[in-house]
Amino acid sequence: MKKYFVMMFALIMGMGAANAQDVKTSENGKREIRVSEVKVSEGEVSDEKGSDAPQDAEELTLQKDVYPQQEADGDLYHGLSRKLTFDRMIPPHGLEVTYDKTVHIIFPSMVRYVDLGSPNLIAGKADGAENVIRVKATVKNFRQETNMSVITEDGAFYTFNVKYAEEPLLLNVEMCDFIHDGEAVNRPNNAMQIYLKELGSESPMLVHLIMKSIHKQDKREVKHIGCKRFGIQYLLKGIYTHNGLLYFHTQIKNSSNVPFDVDFITFKIVDKKVAKRTAIQEQVIFPLRAYNYATRIAGKKNECTVFTMDKFTIPDDKQLVVELNEKNGGRHQSFVIENEDLVRAKVIDELKVR
Repeated sequence: MKKYFVMMFALIMGMGAANAQDVKTSENGKREIRVSEVKVSEGEVSDEKGSDAPQDAEELTLQKDVYPQQEADGDLYHGLSRKLTFDRMIPPHGLEVTYDKTVHIIFPSMVRYVDLGSPNLIAGKADGAENVIRVKATVKNFRQETNMSVITEDGAFYTFNVKYAEEPLLLNVEMCDFIHDGEAVNRPNNAMQIYLKELGSESPMLVHLIMKSIHKQDKREVKHIGCKRFGIQYLLKGIYTHNGLLYFHTQIKNSSNVPFDVDFITFKIVDKKVAKRTAIQEQVIFPLRAYNYATRIAGKKNECTVFTMDKFTIPDDKQLVVELNEKNGGRHQSFVIENEDLVRAKVIDELKVR
């Protein structure tokens, strides 16, 4: 009986040794689980590490792939990212700056955003000019190349690679032809437009082309709105609409010999009839864009301006008043636009915009 219990104990210990596992982690990040089988016979107990282990013991190796934390070739996101090709790149322009001189960059429209890649640079708008950026170095002889990015009001994006030079070759740079408008040459692949908040879903370049086309065609679609005083005539030649924006085509004619200097032009919605001792409520509408905004009309000359505004309508008891004020003078002009004139705005076919 005693011998029977000894044999049972040995058999249980042998089964436990047979299920023993050796877990190792290799250098390449894979876990190896090693399971050894041990044969146990009656009256004999064998251990894997003992000297009595059978020579023909079968070894089973299980390998478990562990996702590596780093790839050997340096690919981003463990090789799962899609690499950017060169046709997606916006080619930068080379720019040299120095400590003792200022570099000026002239853009075709107002600057809305400037970003500098290093504190070694300082940049800002020129005083009194919205489309001129001045750039210079804050430290002498900085070695590392840096960059600068600019976004303008017409939706164009400009990028520069900037490095230090004792004597920069170009101190004044004009960027008018950096991004083409599609008229003379084919537009490059880096002419993607930046959409601005105030224009909504409309491209700034398309807004510019629409205003330019209206000004170039110079048609008089509206013939009953305008005013004339003191030899100055202020006319509304047309109202257009496209993609939630309104375009007002105006003209100033100066039939006198005295030049007319424009002080400001206002668009405001006012009440048609105002009772005595009643507060006047006015809502000013600010233009989003203006094409060929003339500030001086010489004698016997005329100028046309196209204003872009966000879509709006006029209540029945109100009207839109457009006022033209002369600087240091009294030849002010004004005319009224009704709601029925707005709703009859001509729709612009962008396929015909030239």
